[in-house]
Amino acid sequence: MGLQIDVNSAKSAQNKKTIAFGGGIIRRQPIRLGYIRLVDCAPLVVAQEFGIFRDFDLDVQLSREVGWASVRDKIVYGELDASQALGPMAFAISLGLGSLQCDCVSGLVLNFHGNAITLSNELAQRGVTDASSLRDEVLRARDEKVYTLGVFYNHSSHNFLLRQWLKSGGINPDKEVEMVVLPPNQMVRNLAAGTIDGYCVGEPWNSLAVQKGVGWTVQVSSELVPGHPEKVLIARREFADYKAEVHTHLISALLEACRFCQDPENRSDIVEMLSQKAYLNCSAELIEPSFSGQYQLSKDRVSNFSDFNVFSSEDSNEPTRERALWILDGMEEAGQLEGYRLASTKLATRVFKPEIYQAACGVAGKLSSARP
Repeated sequence: MGLQIDVNSAKSAQNKKTIAFGGGIIRRQPIRLGYIRLVDCAPLVVAQEFGIFRDFDLDVQLSREVGWASVRDKIVYGELDASQALGPMAFAISLGLGSLQCDCVSGLVLNFHGNAITLSNELAQRGVTDASSLRDEVLRARDEKVYTLGVFYNHSSHNFLLRQWLKSGGINPDKEVEMVVLPPNQMVRNLAAGTIDGYCVGEPWNSLAVQKGVGWTVQVSSELVPGHPEKVLIARREFADYKAEVHTHLISALLEACRFCQDPENRSDIVEMLSQKAYLNCSAELIEPSFSGQYQLSKDRVSNFSDFNVFSSEDSNEPTRERALWILDGMEEAGQLEGYRLASTKLATRVFKPEIYQAACGVAGKLSSARP
């Protein structure tokens, strides 16, 4: 059983005690932990605000980053010890794709799913309802324009999911449409301005397009690829090796936070917390669908996706070889591996570390059984 968290007392707790495990004491170390302004940063925020990091005797400094390139660069240059990250980033940084090379590891999958594909209202007016009808429109308009679709990082599941969706309708993502990279907070304004015709991104940016009346959601990622890994915790290998015990306890704390996020009874507190200026700085109304599953696809259509965001379910948090290979397959299909594919099995186990996850599970169980 996980930690028993009293939400009311946790919000104001200032517990400074140290906690002993097996005769040793885990001393407080300032950990620089990055995250992005997305709904699925919830486990990091929960662990900080509800005192879970303190329960594991960790001193964590959360750092809200402006985008994934910032996360990448701060990991590479040692300004962050660890961060919420897109699964493919762990491999791209370790290979030096698009940046200086820096060995990274991941001992935790933070969530499944959480993404959606949103299109412009103009496409709906032109009869687009799915990928196949988008292909009809792309062919019809090919002498007039090239449709442009956005993702906010090349080494991302968003890129892979959008490419797969386009291919399912018979569209070549490399030749028949243009794909561009934009920060998530610029997606809606570019959609409204007509500079892009759609995008694949996490929340709350799909819901914001619907709320503002500038777009509609055609598909969510839990429908497109059920069980796909989304965000992971990445850490510099140097940090994971030289502060192995601290790293393990960091994962243990976040694992407890993931379980907390999955519990329906905690949703209202999490939504309220995430909406605050320090975190997502948006209305609770925009965040709530990611947790309730009552997802507004358009002004007139609501669907229930109980698995829109999965923070914890059975072994969902384990960074398995199979999940690593799904990411590497997506990178290969997008032409990103640059000759590394033959070594993909070795690369999968070099970066995704289930043994660290298992050790963290043991620490979490030990703390849970030690508590009254």
